[in-house]
Amino acid sequence: MLLLHLAFILFAVFGGAFAARWRWTPVLHLPAVAWAVFVELSGRICPLTYLENSLRRSAGQSGYPGDFVQHYILALIYPAGLTREIQFMLAATVAAINVVIYVWIVVRWRAPAGRA
Repeated sequence: MLLLHLAFILFAVFGGAFAARWRWTPVLHLPAVAWAVFVELSGRICPLTYLENSLRRSAGQSGYPGDFVQHYILALIYPAGLTREIQFMLAATVAAINVVIYVWIVVRWRAPAGRA
């Protein structure tokens, strides 16, 4: 479950790059980006975190407080913990990375075949 959670986060942040190869990718990627940005801006906890904690408890392990990013990622980058300001920054970063990727893809798609 942890790997699935991490894969979703990586797909939300960088999955737009797959659209350069497979034009159907935005159908899956853009909703993932929207969800990731929504979760960060709203301060909600991703349902994958609840599922991960439930599976941990079922296996006799303890769950963890907060969300995946706070527990695994921010502990490495921001030891002070997750704040609303950091969540806004994360949401803006995800959105900005994907805007850059999709602008690059649109420019690439519109370029004449000889220049692409």
